[in-house]
Amino acid sequence: MATIYHLPFVLKLVTALGCGLVAGVFFAFSTFVMNALARLQPQQGIIAMQSINITAINPFFMTALFGTAAACLLLAIASLSKGYQPSDIYLLIGACSYLVGTVLVTIAFNVPLNEALATVKPDSTESANLWASYLTNWTFWNHIRTVAALVAAAAFTLALSS
Repeated sequence: MATIYHLPFVLKLVTALGCGLVAGVFFAFSTFVMNALARLQPQQGIIAMQSINITAINPFFMTALFGTAAACLLLAIASLSKGYQPSDIYLLIGACSYLVGTVLVTIAFNVPLNEALATVKPDSTESANLWASYLTNWTFWNHIRTVAALVAAAAFTLALSS
């Protein structure tokens, strides 16, 4: 039976798992999904990515991405509001890495790229140029998100043992 004393451990564990789950999703995109889409004709790649971007907005992925962000925020606030504990540095590193490198990068870079892609007609003359630029830029920022979420997962895992 969990008690109030187990809640910090459980929150750290759930946050570490959430960061790892999100890192895994982004890793898949960075290592093979975007490469597969790049092998398609631009019109086909655009249509596929437009569909992915629509279906990614679902309760499961949004909870993983933003629920983990909320847990990171809670852990960061908790670590700053009490006396210093050895694991606090890991909590702060994990929270900052995830909130800045994953969530902020998503909002500032990947989402605007997705919104621009959503408005393009896949069979238009300018779509091929947009697609080439999109593939490069979106994948670059996705690499950043992947590393940031992985660093956060590692930091929260270290916080569990200290």
